[in-house]
Amino acid sequence: MGKIVCLMGKSSSGKDTIYKRLLAQRSVPLRAIIPYTTRPIRAGEQDGVEYHFTDEEGFQRFLRQGSVIEARAYETCYGVWRYFTVADAGMDLSAHSYVMIGTLEAYDQLRGFYGADKVLPVMIELDDGVRLQRALDREKAQDHPKYEELCRRYLADAQDFSEEKLALSKIERTFNNDQLESCLGEIIAYLQEKLR
Repeated sequence: MGKIVCLMGKSSSGKDTIYKRLLAQRSVPLRAIIPYTTRPIRAGEQDGVEYHFTDEEGFQRFLRQGSVIEARAYETCYGVWRYFTVADAGMDLSAHSYVMIGTLEAYDQLRGFYGADKVLPVMIELDDGVRLQRALDREKAQDHPKYEELCRRYLADAQDFSEEKLALSKIERTFNNDQLESCLGEIIAYLQEKLR
C-alpha cells in the first residue's frame, strides 16, 4: 500500500531541492503531487512543476466541485495567497507512493482526509541565519523583489512551526539540512523503512 510523503519545513530550508532529488532517485519510487497556489509565479518557476498557478476564481471552482483536499490562506503584503491540494482521479495509493511539499496544517488535513497511517511526515530543519540568507538571495533574483513579504513569511514561520505545533501534529523526527547529501541519505533511509 502506498503513502503520501509530506515534506515540511520553514521557508528556504531546502524543501524544493530535496523534493526534486527524491523524485529523481530510484531506491524509493515516488510520484509527485503538485499543489495549487494563487500567489504570483516567481522567476524560474514553471506552471505544473512547482505549483499549478491559478487565481481566486480557480480556487472557488475547485471548492464548488468538492475536489479540494486541504487548503491554507495567508494574508500577505500583497493580498490573500492560497495554497491547496486537489484530489487527483489518477492518484492510486493502492499501487503507488507520492511526495508533496506542505505545511503542518496541510499535513494535518491530509491525515484527516486519507487517514493518519497513509501520510508520512518529513520535517526539514535548517539554521535560521542560513535560511534568511537563502531567502534574501532568492528574492534579490526576482524581477520585482518582495522584501516585505519575505520578512512577513520568515516571522510567520516561527509561529507556524513552533515546538507546540510540532507536538500537536505528532512530528517526532526531523531532518537537519545543513549538509544536503547527508540529509537526503537520512530521508531516503527513513522512507525505505516506512514504505516497506
